[in-house]
Amino acid sequence: MRAIADKTFVLASHNAGKLREFADLLAPFGYTVRSAAELGLPEPAETGTTFEENARIKALAAAEATGLPALSDDSGLCVDALDGAPGVYTADWATREDGSRDFMMAMEKTEKLLAARGADTPQTRTGRFVAVLCLCFPDGETEYYRGEVEGRLVWPPRGTDGFGYDPVFQPDGHAVTFGEMTAREKHGWQPGGGPALSHRARAFERFARQRLGVG
Repeated sequence: MRAIADKTFVLASHNAGKLREFADLLAPFGYTVRSAAELGLPEPAETGTTFEENARIKALAAAEATGLPALSDDSGLCVDALDGAPGVYTADWATREDGSRDFMMAMEKTEKLLAARGADTPQTRTGRFVAVLCLCFPDGETEYYRGEVEGRLVWPPRGTDGFGYDPVFQPDGHAVTFGEMTAREKHGWQPGGGPALSHRARAFERFARQRLGVG
């Protein structure tokens, strides 16, 4: 496996919530995370049709622009009753005409579509969060780490922690939503600790074990 020369990554994202999560996850290993927004990098168009494709588009653009290894993730909510939607278009459902993001609007849209399909019981409101973490070097060499967490959609939204669709997603085995969990509770996994919970933490756990050699 290719060595990483230093302990600085570029996070190929302009999402402040993702930056906080990645900074929290990488901090125990002594890594520094610099965001694409901090470095003034533009956001490339996410034209892929899979999480892997979109993650690589973002990571490769940041790595080529900075000459540093870049981390990106593409993540989304896949709802069974909606045939896997919004999936790779999860953020698009929250995008207004002026380009700003409104996740309450996105959650309301999801709920209206579920209601239109008669998905009004826990058994009919199942889905999963998916995250694909991509590490890309400036020469284009790429690695992928995927994480998923199963759960169900609740309504109305609960909790003000987290970001995105967190307030309407209740992971299996838990009585609260991601929006009602602290960052540590949502991630679940720490070096030497318990198993990862969130999709991003599960992808990161694979990255840490395989790439950072952390058990």
